[in-house]
Amino acid sequence: MAQVKKTKLAVLLMYSALTISACGGDSADSSGASPDWRRGRAVYVANCVACHNSDPSKDGPLGPALKGSPPELIEHRVLRTEYPPGYTPKRNTKVMPTFPFLKSEIKYLAEYLR
Repeated sequence: MAQVKKTKLAVLLMYSALTISACGGDSADSSGASPDWRRGRAVYVANCVACHNSDPSKDGPLGPALKGSPPELIEHRVLRTEYPPGYTPKRNTKVMPTFPFLKSEIKYLAEYLR
């Protein structure tokens, strides 16, 4: 019986730690944020954090930090996996897939990443 209580407590503590860690990063910046910024953040979380860091100012496991990326770069990479003319990539890889369904979301993503 005591082992069951310890296991439940351990699971509860792990869940609490994961919940608290998920609240880091941009949460402080989101108060008073514009609807476009919020939508861009939702697009980023839903589509980008698998490869890029949940904090866009930090490198991710596969993709580089994206904070400050110009809209032209975002559009070229997301829709065509190309770099805009004259741009020197942080990582010259061919890993990123295209996301053509995000065409109408580019401006919101750019707002969040600026």
